[in-house]
Amino acid sequence: MTLPLEGMSAIVTGAGRGLGRAEALELARLGAAVVVNDYGQPGRDGSGQASAGPAEEVAREIRAAGGTALAHTGDVADFRQAAELVESAIDAYGTLDILVNNAGILRDRMVFSMTEDEWDSVIRVHLKGHFNTTRFAAAHWRQRSKAAGGEKVYGRIVNTSSEAFLAGSAGQPNYAAAKGGIVGLTTSTALALAKYGVTANAICPRARTRMTEDVFAGFRQPEEGLDPLAPEHVAPLVGYLAAPAAAGINGQLLVVHGGMVAIVERPRVQAKFDSKQETFTYDELDALLTPHYADRPPGETFAAAEVLGLKRG
Repeated sequence: MTLPLEGMSAIVTGAGRGLGRAEALELARLGAAVVVNDYGQPGRDGSGQASAGPAEEVAREIRAAGGTALAHTGDVADFRQAAELVESAIDAYGTLDILVNNAGILRDRMVFSMTEDEWDSVIRVHLKGHFNTTRFAAAHWRQRSKAAGGEKVYGRIVNTSSEAFLAGSAGQPNYAAAKGGIVGLTTSTALALAKYGVTANAICPRARTRMTEDVFAGFRQPEEGLDPLAPEHVAPLVGYLAAPAAAGINGQLLVVHGGMVAIVERPRVQAKFDSKQETFTYDELDALLTPHYADRPPGETFAAAEVLGLKRG
């Protein structure tokens, strides 16, 4: 039986642990040759000495299962190293077909206490890291299309956003902003690359990883069966979005966790008000907007425990 990704090559960033590891294993299981990228720093805040260990370990795991993989330990937030990452896939496998952007760090702090470095470092790894790899993968696909006389080529991008940007996250203004930026990057990329045959989509995963150990610390794991917050619940969607079957899905945002996939609509107009004169006055806006928001809570967000359907342990 032919596997969905047989003969294709993929890059997964941040693939040494957690979500990235599960995604790399899934792509390999579906037949793709994988470049496992991970900078290897032990701290989830990006601290500590970089190491080849995590990427090498996952690559070995893929090869032990009969797949094809190589490790890459470059920093995707570095423009040159991101270019080298894309080139490594092309050099090793002849082409690049799939890019999964997952690398990230956390440096949480309330907005009134956050330092410039805490802001810059998170934006750099998440948002710039997504851009860097996307930029070089996109150039590769565009060049391939031009070489083929303008014919469409095969290309898939799966980016990693977060519900932190959808619902807010009080202690993560840098992270929420970066994840919102990734959605904007995804939709822009989807429009730009569609004519070349390339799709770009984003996911908002919920999973118990090193990055979310504090968020989900109160949600106990079941004694039997797969943890609803296991990264293995997220990986199949990434594999599907990377496959030919998902050719008609482009520029979309999907929430995924625990056997659930939800498609997020683009923002819609909730209400519309027109001035009865040439332009609005303060009094007119006060008369229209103040009553509209009078009975609404100041921040309409979901309760994580209710949505997840989990009990705290």
